Amino acid sequence: MKEKQKCVAIGGQALIEGVMMQSRTTQAMAVRNPDGYVEVKVKKLKSIGFWAKVPIVRGCISFVRSLISGTKTVYESAEVAFPEEDTPGSVAMGISGVIGVLFAIALFFVLPSLAVNGIEALFKVDIDAYLVSLIEGGIRILIFIVYLLLVSRMKDIRRTFMYHGAEHRTINCFEKGMDLTVDNVQKCSTRHNRCGTTFLFFVMVMSILIIALSTLIFSLCGIGWVMEDKWLRIAVRLGLLPIIAGFSFELLQGLAKLPDNWFVDIFRAPGLALQRLTTYPPESDMAEVAILAFNTVRTYDANPDKPLIVFGQYEVGALRKFITQKLSETDADEAEADWILCHVLKIKRAELALREPLNKEEYKAVMEIVNKRIDGTPLDYILGESEFYGLKIKVNENVLIPRLDTEVVVEHALKNIKSGDKVLDLMTGSGCIAKAIANNSTAQVFASDISDGAIEVAKSNLKSDNVLVLKSDVLENVDDVFDVIVSNPPYIKTEVVDTLTKEVLAQPRLALDGGADGLDVYRKIINQAPAHLSDEGTLVLEIGYDQGVEVADLLLEKFSFVRVHKDLNGNNRVVIAKNKKVN
Repeated sequence: MKEKQKCVAIGGQALIEGVMMQSRTTQAMAVRNPDGYVEVKVKKLKSIGFWAKVPIVRGCISFVRSLISGTKTVYESAEVAFPEEDTPGSVAMGISGVIGVLFAIALFFVLPSLAVNGIEALFKVDIDAYLVSLIEGGIRILIFIVYLLLVSRMKDIRRTFMYHGAEHRTINCFEKGMDLTVDNVQKCSTRHNRCGTTFLFFVMVMSILIIALSTLIFSLCGIGWVMEDKWLRIAVRLGLLPIIAGFSFELLQGLAKLPDNWFVDIFRAPGLALQRLTTYPPESDMAEVAILAFNTVRTYDANPDKPLIVFGQYEVGALRKFITQKLSETDADEAEADWILCHVLKIKRAELALREPLNKEEYKAVMEIVNKRIDGTPLDYILGESEFYGLKIKVNENVLIPRLDTEVVVEHALKNIKSGDKVLDLMTGSGCIAKAIANNSTAQVFASDISDGAIEVAKSNLKSDNVLVLKSDVLENVDDVFDVIVSNPPYIKTEVVDTLTKEVLAQPRLALDGGADGLDVYRKIINQAPAHLSDEGTLVLEIGYDQGVEVADLLLEKFSFVRVHKDLNGNNRVVIAKNKKVN
């Protein structure tokens, strides 16, 4: 005899792009929306009280409740999975449900009865009432199998059947005592002894037995003629459906509780075989949804006072994890998920843990930013600002985003600036270097750039810092002489630019492309700078990590005291030169 598994009082149902799990007291739906985020809804279930202990009756009640709840949850899942499509209101949903029930009645009760009448008429025979119930039952089972075979070929239905498989695998995994991980769940069977497919098969088998018994009872009571009229016969079958469902429920639950052995397996086999038509191996993300629904039920059962959550509410922790996973496809920093949430919610990072769930509008705003990031738009452009040297810097697509490495350039520039010096931030871009120097020295600061868009951004950043912003191609339109000229020029080789990440390529090419060898702009600066530097003026340039020797050699043609300095990562980053030899 096989070892008996533990049986958990949690069942489930496949939804559209999701799974519903349900215990005696809690129902949890987990549905994946078009963004890929799994939305969750939890509700508490009312107990049927005394009737839960009454055999047969509890099965009838469970059947009706499942029919109503199942239809409702499917419609709700459709609203989450396909929010842009028109979904029916409560009245339309009720009408659709009634139509669905009528269709099922016509397909599984009226059609078999009419088929028997057709056989009698075709062969001119009067089939015995007991045999009628057997033939109708066989036809009903055949219709059921053909119906499943046909609908399983539909793409959307096949996905729902895959979620059905995920539901079964999750419950099987738990009942085996395994940890609920995707890998473990995917190792388990897609079939389960308490499946609704098996229940429907039992309903069909029970209908044969109970209808045959009712025929005998009617005959003994002298009203056997009731079962001879085709429409009365259909009415009787429909009237017996709750009783049939009640007996089928007890059979399903009883077999599920019995230990695994060859004798019990005989009765389980037909239902399990039919499940091959209604369950398919799920994808891993489907298993994730089923696990979430299952764990949510267990969490709320263990914590009855935990606040309920509905579709359209998005818990910060779960959303943060989802954003981080989405952004892992890019070069985004892990902290970006927090910055996005803080930006939309207008709170500090430390306040995220205490923030109540986001509403739908807040969620949409967050996902709009996330999708832009995935498309390659830098976060700083999306947020409209960056941080540099402890200062907030406005940025847009017209300027290079300030980098941490450039702060080293500011550090070395400040070491060479004396009180009252005139300083030029050449090719200022956003004006971040000029702003950092203006806020950390008493120098008279100027900034210049060739781009009108960059000049507009720089003026916006520098308007409160008394910095004059000029338009100039390198130093061609600059007349003044300065004590310090500092610059972060474009220094990436042309052939390399197109190989950069989407986030870098989203920034102005003018601020990136340094020509064939990456040194074109350095040559212009070195040729023009001596005329705009005081006698002992200092030139401070940012360089690429592999350009220290080349830029230093160029500087030695017209400058003295050339030194290359490293950044915090140990890479060459800054070169400093004096306008004439200094002892």
